[in-house]
Amino acid sequence: MKKLTLLTIALCAAIVTNAQTYAEKLGWPKGARVIILHVDDAGMSHESNLGVENATSAGVANSTSVMMPCSWVPEFKAYLDKHPTLDAGLHLTLTSEWDNYRWGPLAGKNQVPGLVDKQGAMYASVGAVYFSAKPDEIDKEIRAQYDRAIAMGFVPTHLDSHMGTLFAKDAFMEKYLQLGIEKKVPVMFPGGDDLFYRAEAKAATIAELIKQGKYIEGMTIPEPAPLVKAKAVGEMLWKNGLPVLDDLHNSSYDWNMPDIAHKTDQQIQKWYTDHYIESIGRLSPGLTMVIMHCTDPSPNFDQISDTGKKRKGDLLAMTDPRLKAFLKQKGFILTTWREVMERRMKVKE
Repeated sequence: MKKLTLLTIALCAAIVTNAQTYAEKLGWPKGARVIILHVDDAGMSHESNLGVENATSAGVANSTSVMMPCSWVPEFKAYLDKHPTLDAGLHLTLTSEWDNYRWGPLAGKNQVPGLVDKQGAMYASVGAVYFSAKPDEIDKEIRAQYDRAIAMGFVPTHLDSHMGTLFAKDAFMEKYLQLGIEKKVPVMFPGGDDLFYRAEAKAATIAELIKQGKYIEGMTIPEPAPLVKAKAVGEMLWKNGLPVLDDLHNSSYDWNMPDIAHKTDQQIQKWYTDHYIESIGRLSPGLTMVIMHCTDPSPNFDQISDTGKKRKGDLLAMTDPRLKAFLKQKGFILTTWREVMERRMKVKE
């Protein structure tokens, strides 16, 4: 297979508005709103594992992905052995963002020195990876994570990117897309019209500019770099036999409930469910992945991160009967990466 370059894709691919959404191409009815309710960070901690298990068994969430370099992967693999139909992919991990709980690259420090900080762990920020890592190191590490999964008897249903690091630079993203195509594993990539994702990204940029005192009414707001080439990359992935998302809902981690530390579970559940109902209700027809971080935090989790209450909000929303009723009432169709790939394999184009 010829090496992929995003520049070539962007210049040569025909970028046209699809007459059909990718959901329609996969066999769902015209106008259908099809969603994957996806929980990130399985394997990161015991509490993260409990969150995934509860959100998918007692709630409406139906997909997850695993952080292979983390310490609690064996526990989650044992859960997968007992629940083999659970939709579980690889949350390809190139950062280690917490102060007192760190992990290093599976490829080994000597193989990927540009991914390792002074503690011998992965860098804490996407920016540090952007400036320090070489594309070949990215390739070695994501392949090492894939290989560990296979060695454990875990065949991933899809690939995605922890903290979006693989989308930070074209050369990184090429390695990500290439791995999915080579292994015939779907990759999380919003390659459709991305109406929701574009609107949310624009609103977030404006909010930040206002905070910095730099916003001028009517000023041009640049799109996130991956979206500039989104349709071209989507078409390329489809032509290589992989399914493609029409849109991405990746908003809940940026939601900030006022005074959440002093709210009850009931109050948190109502606030988060209200926000999911409002935002999911704005999704356009097509296939959309909704990303969240469901965790059942213990006092020990507070020693890892101060996001326990926020993550519990996601979990409480996914297990709220109101959300389930809303999705049913509005005719949303829930699917998984496993089903999406099965449908793609039946499409002859």
